[in-house]
Order: sequence, then C-alpha cells, then structure tokens
Amino acid sequence: MSRIAIIGAGPCGLSQLRAFHVAQAKGDDIPEIVCFEKQNDWGGLWNYSWRTGTDEYGESCHNSMYKYLWSNGPKECLEFGDYSFDEHFGRPIPSFPPRQPLREYIIGRAEKSGFRDWVRFAHAVREVRFISDTNQFLVRAVDLVNQTDTEEMFDYVVVATGHFSVPHLPTFSGIDAFPGRVIHGHDFRDAAEFRDQRLLVIGASYSAEDIALQSKKYGAASVTCSYRTGPMGFDWPDGIEELPTIESFDGATAHFSNGERREFDSIILCTGYLHHFPFLPKALRLKTTNRLYPGGLYKGIVWLDNPRLIYLGMQDQYYTFSMFDAQAWYARDIVMGQIDLPSRGEMQADIDKWQQREEALTNPAEDIDFQTDYCKDLSTKVDYSLDWDLVAQNFKDWEHHKEESILSYRDKAFRSPVTQTYAPTHHTSWWEEMNDSTEMFLS
Repeated sequence: MSRIAIIGAGPCGLSQLRAFHVAQAKGDDIPEIVCFEKQNDWGGLWNYSWRTGTDEYGESCHNSMYKYLWSNGPKECLEFGDYSFDEHFGRPIPSFPPRQPLREYIIGRAEKSGFRDWVRFAHAVREVRFISDTNQFLVRAVDLVNQTDTEEMFDYVVVATGHFSVPHLPTFSGIDAFPGRVIHGHDFRDAAEFRDQRLLVIGASYSAEDIALQSKKYGAASVTCSYRTGPMGFDWPDGIEELPTIESFDGATAHFSNGERREFDSIILCTGYLHHFPFLPKALRLKTTNRLYPGGLYKGIVWLDNPRLIYLGMQDQYYTFSMFDAQAWYARDIVMGQIDLPSRGEMQADIDKWQQREEALTNPAEDIDFQTDYCKDLSTKVDYSLDWDLVAQNFKDWEHHKEESILSYRDKAFRSPVTQTYAPTHHTSWWEEMNDSTEMFLS
C-alpha cells in the first residue's frame, strides 16, 4: 500500500483528507494517510489564539485570526460542494458570518467525516527529502509534546500549509525610531487596543481594508491607509483616509510621497505574506509572488519537477474552500491512479497557457472568471460538483456592493450554490453590530 503525507490540517489539509474519505466511503482502496499538524487542533488560520510570535512549543504562531473578524466575502462563495451551511446549522443563516460560526462550519464537515485519527497533532515537519533510489520522500517530524523525532518514508507529499502565516515585513527610513507600537497584521488580535489612537495602516489589500474598518469601528481616533501602487478607493467613513507611500518617519511623524505628513500613535503593517517552506530543499520549494496561477505547478497543484509533490491553496484567492476541494479531489485521483499525468512538456505548456491568460487580466471581473474557469477545469475531471457560475455571479455582485458601500456590503444576502436557498438578512447592520459571538449571530 502506498503512503501519503499531508502537511497541515487547515482548510487545505482538511479538503485533502475529506477527498480521500469520500473515496473510502465509496469502497475504493485509498493509501495510508498521515497528516502532520503543528497546532493542537485542526482549523489552520481559523484557530484564534491570544498568542503572537511563538506558541507554547516555541514554534512560530501560524494563525492570524483576530477578535471581531467577520467574513469579508459572502459565505455562498466559499461553501463546500458536499456540505452546505444549511446542513450544518439546520437552517439558512446570513451571508457574512463572524469567525466563530465560520470555524464551526469548517470543522463540522471534518468531525462528521470522522478522520481525526489520520492527523498527528502537535507534530511539526522539519524536513522533506526526496530519495531518488526508492522514488520516495523521507519526512522528518518532531512530536512537540514529547520532543521526539520521527523519520518515515512516503510515496507522495501534499503541502497544505497555506501562505498567509509568514509576514512580509518591509522597512522604512526612520521607522526604527518610531515611539509607538509597530506590528504586522499577522499579530493583530483586538481592534479595541487602538481605541482613541491615531493609527497608520500600511497596505492596500483585504487585510488593510478590514483592519482599518475594524479599528475605526471599535474606537480608533483616526485611521490612515498608505498605498504603494494605488488607493483602495472606497467611500470611507469619517476618520479614515488614504495617502500614498511613505518616504520616511521622523519620530511619530510620517512623511508621505505627496508632501503630506501625519503624526501617529501606532502602525500596523498589512504588507502581505511570504510563500515560506523551510522544511523543503530548494529543488522542491515553491518560490512565487501572490498570483492567481503560480509557475511550476501543473493544474496549479502538481510540482512540475517532481509530480509526487503536490501543493494546495498556493494561489491568490477569490475562491477558497471550494477551490481547495477541487484541488484536493484532483490530487487524490492522481495519487490513486485515476488521473494520468501528461509528459513534462505538455504540463509546462498547460502552465504557460494559464499564466499567459492571467497576465492579460485587467479587472476583478476578469480575475473572477479566470479562477472560476480554473475551478471548473479541475472539478469536471473528478466527482466534485458545484454551481460555479452562481458562485462567480455572487463574487461579481459582492464586488459591486463593496464599491457602493464599504460599510453596508456585509448586510446583503446571497443564494447558495449548493441548496439554491437565499440567505436571510442579519438582524443588525455590520457597522453597528459589536458582538461577534455565534449565539448573537444565530439569535
């Protein structure tokens, strides 16, 4: 029997485990599966912790979850094709859940599947090495609780560690002498910490957008967002502004490239994350920026230089959970011999075709269509189904709602691509709702 190692039990790893579980439930022979997860529970980034920097074992903290986070996209755009929100909660729920019910949904499918014994919790992978003589991988891991090392051989390795846990930290002239607090968004935990402060958020993507809004919502005196290439351009509420890139700091004063200057009490760097795989040698290590179709990955998942190595979820993402499922189902069928890989030249040509299309994209609607077609390309070859066209339309409607009002887009309702039911409207507008508990949300 072949053996497969899955590194990570967050949403990507859970999708891979679910894919094999579905095959097993149909009576198929599946490989022996070992999933290594360095946290004490599954859920990946969705595991909230007060800790920052390092965890109780001295490992780098993986999650970036913070209090008061609500989904910034409709749940109907991330719904599992085989496990609806209606099924989990017993009824339709609003389209933009906070973090607690979202995590409960993610974990609910895993718990229902009953594959927890496939996961070794508190196990950190230290090294993956390909042994050409046996055409296998040696995986070295450490049991963090007992501090014991293991070395085992596997026929396939799936890297499901994600790429939103190792911060990209740029520097700015004079920031070392800034008298206030400077953190990356990865270490942001509670917006109320910045109550009555003049806050500088450096960045112009989703985390900058949400942290700026959260901080103002929970009492920041003002929030200034600094962009490098272009502003987010929303109709911000009073107290939030956008200014171009920072040239330097002089004490608490930031000097911007347009000649403006502002004084700040704290700085949050929302400057992105690194694709970081210290357990992999250079020959197996993905190096890419955050893009819709990374190079070197056939069908966005198969490592071109060694097709026994598979990466999940390494794309820039409109789609999340359902895309991870499509990738995992496709990876499963490669491992189980139900999908034959073409020649290296054909795989490279397929990568080139997708990347050339990506480079011609000019707006979010085209981005959404691109990633929709990618998900369709995977799912039509496996036993995973979803109304991808409805999801794409939901995404496009969501984009328009954000342009119309950055404060009220979370108050909208969408239709499920699984059950076709419409979500109810939440009882309180997001901007006015200060309680993010599951009990409040479902009340």
